[in-house]
Amino acid sequence: MSRFTRRDFLKFTGAASALGVVGHPFNAFAAGAAGRVVVIGGGFGGATVAKYLHRINPAIHVTLIEPNAEFVTCPFSNLVVAGMRDLASISHGYERLRDKYAVNVIHEAATSVDPVAKKVVLASGKFVPYDRLVMSPGIRMLWGEIEGYDEAAAEKMPHAWKAGPQTLNLRRQLEAMPDGGTVIIAPPANPYRCPPGPYERASLIAHYLKQNKPKSKILILDAKDKFSKQPLFEQGWNKLYPGMIEWVKGTKGGRVVRVDTSSNTVYNEIGDAFKADVINLIPPQAAAEITQAAGVADSTGWCPVNQVTFESLMQKDVHVIGDSSIAGAMPKSGYAASSEGKVAATAIATHFAGLEMPEPSYVNTCYSLMAPDYGISVAAVYRMTDDGITKVEGSGGDSPLLATEGQRRMEAVYATGWYDSVTSDMFW
Repeated sequence: MSRFTRRDFLKFTGAASALGVVGHPFNAFAAGAAGRVVVIGGGFGGATVAKYLHRINPAIHVTLIEPNAEFVTCPFSNLVVAGMRDLASISHGYERLRDKYAVNVIHEAATSVDPVAKKVVLASGKFVPYDRLVMSPGIRMLWGEIEGYDEAAAEKMPHAWKAGPQTLNLRRQLEAMPDGGTVIIAPPANPYRCPPGPYERASLIAHYLKQNKPKSKILILDAKDKFSKQPLFEQGWNKLYPGMIEWVKGTKGGRVVRVDTSSNTVYNEIGDAFKADVINLIPPQAAAEITQAAGVADSTGWCPVNQVTFESLMQKDVHVIGDSSIAGAMPKSGYAASSEGKVAATAIATHFAGLEMPEPSYVNTCYSLMAPDYGISVAAVYRMTDDGITKVEGSGGDSPLLATEGQRRMEAVYATGWYDSVTSDMFW
């Protein structure tokens, strides 16, 4: 592959499709055999694979199992936390998948999978048979990994790492806190969903506080010693919110190991106590519970896959994409899940058609807003090597540290365009 510049990347991702990502023209599948595909989870990965299976070969019968009537995106949920958007603006229904792409949408929870009989069991006791199963169920929170932090504690110290009621809970707590108060954000160790997310959240909460409660502070108690886009975030904090945000790395006392919800206090490994008005604790994570029931998660809690096709290494004819999968160097992000969905759709369609799976290419791009007019981003292209999915050297890259104010403003504009593009690609 020739050198792929950041500008080339942005042009590419703006028009990305299954055709561009994996190389087969759609008409190659026109005479292909049809089959039954069931998709568990209607997020970035699941909605994308359901739509693109129909686009590649409309004869494939696709059923999407998703308990929620709307998909509320984690991307841009930090804007809801900061009062810059409402929840409705990041909520998306499944009508178009049903009406335009002939996807059979079942709004019910999948409770188990029988990989021998090839059926998904629903909460109602009914089952849905499949020839191929795609699992894109997202994450589960590892309750109890931090002493005292369980589902009940999360109502007092919201994680807001699954967008929806928790997002609004955190927003209400910020609105209620006094000027001069303290907000603690406690990100987990890797791997977890959306690596830059906690730091974007800190930035946008700081924007809200600067406008409304300027005497307040934010303390980031991090389980890690470094984080995604760190130089860019720290540069932006110094420029936009000097003295407001403090970051403590894991080896310097940042790792939270215990909480006391009655006093709104968290404790680090050496017993230091940190009390705050608002505590946003993001716990360790693993693949969603259904992956264990299906037998596709290993001892790490995540799901090993053939990274060419995303077929499970533990169960035949089951593909796992998105946050639940172990996808080499690709991060656990919404855009990565969408890219994986297109690859998996092509793998399944080529299997049904008796064609050879072409060599896939994978993409990711992630924008972070630090203020309404200040954006940063990271972008990359990936390919298969002997080491699995690996970043293509020279592809994409981070926003430049020496960017002008105008460039930062434009990145904020691009962030909105990115969000509109990726969600439209899923549902429209």
